[in-house]
Amino acid sequence: MTKADIVDRIAQATGLTKVETDVVVDGFIKTVAEALSEGNRIELRDFGVFSVKKRRPRAARNPRTGEAVDIDERFVPVFKVSRKLTARVDMTIKQNAEPKAPNT
Repeated sequence: MTKADIVDRIAQATGLTKVETDVVVDGFIKTVAEALSEGNRIELRDFGVFSVKKRRPRAARNPRTGEAVDIDERFVPVFKVSRKLTARVDMTIKQNAEPKAPNT
């Protein structure tokens, strides 16, 4: 699913135009990105939590040359899915799965 697909679904569900919906979706994405860049945590109930995780510096190797490479400390965005969303996805996919024919 692409951003355009999301915009289409939201526009149909809300009655907003696609242009208005696109602005709202862009605003949401920009707000999440800015908050994470500031080191903030974003909790969306029954969906999940966006946060920033610190990765320690480490030594690695260049796979082509075998040369040692130092990787600096870095901060990466992470998402932890909620239990409710996990359960919903699992249940929905199991319900929609076609039964498999027995091996004969």
